[in-house]
Amino acid sequence: MDTLRNNKNPWALYESEVPHSRFCDPACGVSPAEKLSSEHMHLLRNAFTSAKACAQTQGDRPNGQRNNRAASTEGAMKLEEFRDVLRSVIGPDIEDTWVERFFNEVDISCTGQVRWQQLCSYLLLEYTERERASIPTASLLDTQPQIRHCSHNKRGPTVRVVAVSHPPPLRYVSVGKGGQITVWNSSLHILKTVMLAGDPTEEVAHTRRFRGWTTDAVYMGNLHKVAIATDCRDLHFVNVSTTSVFEDIHLFGFRSVLTALCYWHDVQCSERPPLLLLGDEKGGVHLMWFLDHTKGLFKNPSKKDKDLPPPRRIFFPDLGDHSSMVSYRHIPNVHQEPINRVMFEPSTNVIMTSSESDATSVVFINTTLKQEPYIWKIKEGVKCFDYSASLQLMVTGGRDQVVRLWTRYVTTRPVATLLGHRTTILDVAIYHPVGQIFSYSRDAELRIWDISTHHCLKTVHLQFPCLQHGRIPEHGNFPFLLLSPPLPVDTQPHLVVGCKDYLALLNLAETRRGGGGWLTDEGNEFGPKIQSGSALSCALYNPTLRQVVTGHANSSLSLWDVETGRRRLLILNAHGEDELTCMTLDSSHRRLITGARNGTIKVWNLLNGLNLHKLEPVTNSDVTGVTCLHDNQLLAVGWSQRIAQYDITAGKDLYVRAHMSWKSSGVHKSDILALCQCSALGVIATASHDGEVVIWRLETQGPLLHLRTETMAGSCASRGAPPVDGLLFLQHRAGNRKLRNRGVLVSSQAGCLSFWSVTGQTHTYGQFYAPEQPSERVLSLSSDQPTNKVLVSGDTAGWLQIWDISQYALDVQQESAHERPPLLHCWRAHTGGIVSVEAFEVADRLFVLTASSDGSAGLWTEDGDHVGMFGQEVTWNIMKLATYHRETQSNLREDTHEDQSTESDKVGPKEIRGQASQEECCCKALSIKLAEDDHEQPQQPMYVCDDFYQTVPSGHERICLFDDTGYTDPC
Repeated sequence: MDTLRNNKNPWALYESEVPHSRFCDPACGVSPAEKLSSEHMHLLRNAFTSAKACAQTQGDRPNGQRNNRAASTEGAMKLEEFRDVLRSVIGPDIEDTWVERFFNEVDISCTGQVRWQQLCSYLLLEYTERERASIPTASLLDTQPQIRHCSHNKRGPTVRVVAVSHPPPLRYVSVGKGGQITVWNSSLHILKTVMLAGDPTEEVAHTRRFRGWTTDAVYMGNLHKVAIATDCRDLHFVNVSTTSVFEDIHLFGFRSVLTALCYWHDVQCSERPPLLLLGDEKGGVHLMWFLDHTKGLFKNPSKKDKDLPPPRRIFFPDLGDHSSMVSYRHIPNVHQEPINRVMFEPSTNVIMTSSESDATSVVFINTTLKQEPYIWKIKEGVKCFDYSASLQLMVTGGRDQVVRLWTRYVTTRPVATLLGHRTTILDVAIYHPVGQIFSYSRDAELRIWDISTHHCLKTVHLQFPCLQHGRIPEHGNFPFLLLSPPLPVDTQPHLVVGCKDYLALLNLAETRRGGGGWLTDEGNEFGPKIQSGSALSCALYNPTLRQVVTGHANSSLSLWDVETGRRRLLILNAHGEDELTCMTLDSSHRRLITGARNGTIKVWNLLNGLNLHKLEPVTNSDVTGVTCLHDNQLLAVGWSQRIAQYDITAGKDLYVRAHMSWKSSGVHKSDILALCQCSALGVIATASHDGEVVIWRLETQGPLLHLRTETMAGSCASRGAPPVDGLLFLQHRAGNRKLRNRGVLVSSQAGCLSFWSVTGQTHTYGQFYAPEQPSERVLSLSSDQPTNKVLVSGDTAGWLQIWDISQYALDVQQESAHERPPLLHCWRAHTGGIVSVEAFEVADRLFVLTASSDGSAGLWTEDGDHVGMFGQEVTWNIMKLATYHRETQSNLREDTHEDQSTESDKVGPKEIRGQASQEECCCKALSIKLAEDDHEQPQQPMYVCDDFYQTVPSGHERICLFDDTGYTDPC
């Protein structure tokens, strides 16, 4: 913790993550942020001020008498008073349920009253969240783009990259400044390289070396050729229709250097002649229509030319001899400077060109020349532009480092001026599917802008290997290649950026990624659907709100109504793009605390999805357990191997500092994997990867006991101490004076469930192997805590077991016994491993919640009836058995019987399995040991059963006792 604080900003993990998005159920009603106007807020402030003045007046009674209740609630309102004030301010028609929900959202700590300051803080957070949600997420999907080296460019820059889709699959062709042509596959691996042919008059030693510089290139899609212009005043046509790439035609002898190319052909009507547009260094535009492109670009060569080696050379002044194949036209002096971009709008026959001229920066001119051109005059000219016909929008960039947005017919003033770049802007592109703009500057900085809000959504500094501190890298004239829909099959939208002799590929989102809000999809399901197959990492039940919360590996959170299975709230990117690892509820059950794999911890308002607090990370590694004490003190553990404490009682600050007061440094020698608290005993338990369980006293914040067990037969570890996968305190037993000295703590190691006593003589009161199959593990445990009559376990094979523990672990189990408790029910609930189970009561009936790595969360009765899967198309009514999804359970039973057809001891959902054989359940001797080994156990980032071959250090036994008043040590 100290190291993290000293070396870097601990909050940087939050600053760098992808912002979260929330989607609330529209059935919740209108948000207070939408309903309250500025006038309403003024009236509410007056009402709270009056309430405070009234409380102070009551305090000024003679003889020092003061209404203590009023003194403690100055300026505060209870629900009834709050309802009356809102009706007087907004109107008498507001519903009681809406007011109560509003009150509860403000009174998140459940004090029973709200103050003006609380109301302002809540609304400020709500307004801030809504403003952020109105700004969409940048379309980039890659945190780190693919970067490849154009090794054949001889350290020269890549001038242009084009995409070739025929013949499939997708390929890229990059053209280097020195004439190098490189063909890449879709993953940017080089397939082939060729060189442009040189002038045959300069042939030396039977080689025709190209000695010029390329200026631009364009892909002629329907002709399967790439046209490449050079400063030798020529045009090379390279055939890319087959796997063998070769130069086909060399058109030379232009009167000026061609600097920009554009090609258009009619996809709908292939008979229309395609058009090749050429901008030159003198500001002129050349137009070439290929009249019979199905037979070739130019007239068939003569017999003499056929005998010459390729490419076929055509002298530009002789182009008139090919009039039957090519129609040519030249429009001179469109610009006063060389043309650097050419585009064509076929619906209006408009040619769009740009240059770095102040007087003719951008020109829109009709091919007929019968209409006056549109001319944009921009100081220092334009180096790049892009145009969207559907949006009637043009974007420009240049040496003045400014991105400008223009409408189609207004040339005098831009719609918006986007500032932020610090060097010359080299390229811009409009990404129409998401309404965003890409801009790229000479210092390798890529910016993504939102068209509607003009916000900069993201800034990416592309880390090309050629970048050197203090030096501006060399670029080609056209760094961008943007591939957007429609695209070939199995092709994702992406952006390719060139810098010197390197290429970067960045994948893009296909649709707009909104920041969240109250979205509805024709009344059924709101917000985006979670991708199927997104593994669940944790889940829990909220008894106060009667909701189930599920956390996914893709960092999304969902709140479900347990009575219907309908989703009430969805939070995407809750921790950026890092997996959710654990969660818990606060004391009021209105706040959710979540931990993630990157070390971040957040507190959420379960009523509206607002992120209330961000907790200081201890490290940038996994948080594996969080728990909330009765006074809203949070404890968090993980790969830091320490216990961090946070105070969220006041709830004023967004950022909450960590307190490292617990004496946890060096206690665990390996990563902490599990955490569980027992308020009745005033202790917590932590368990680590090396198999050690430590009991801590809340009062002293120090360790009391070190528990360790050896491997038992049938478990997934053949030797050494496997990690502890789960911990569970039996709260009813812990609160009962007669039972608190018995087996009150259950631990899971390699599928072996051990019952421990932590008060009195710390013996193991029971141990047995729980999974249905060998070499499996139990990742989650639960019990009906009001009575502790049953224990629920879920294993890595997807099996769920319900055990009768009403009489189990009440006596010390002999080493030779190792009896299993009666197995009440057992069924395969999921196809993947079960990561969370929880038993809870609804309407005096016991249900079991399961969450699996297969991406599904299910609800079951204690008898094995399947209520349904959360998120299924048809909702259920938990009070009506007829609405339960029995078909799924029937299918699961069939799968179960198929999987277990070779076993003699099949168990159906309601069948009671007999006791396992003594040989199957036998285990090695148990011992309670202090971890005195000075050698730290190797940490395992992935917990795979076959890798647990650690040797458990031997230690001496120590018996630690509790009496009814506290802890005593007879030693």
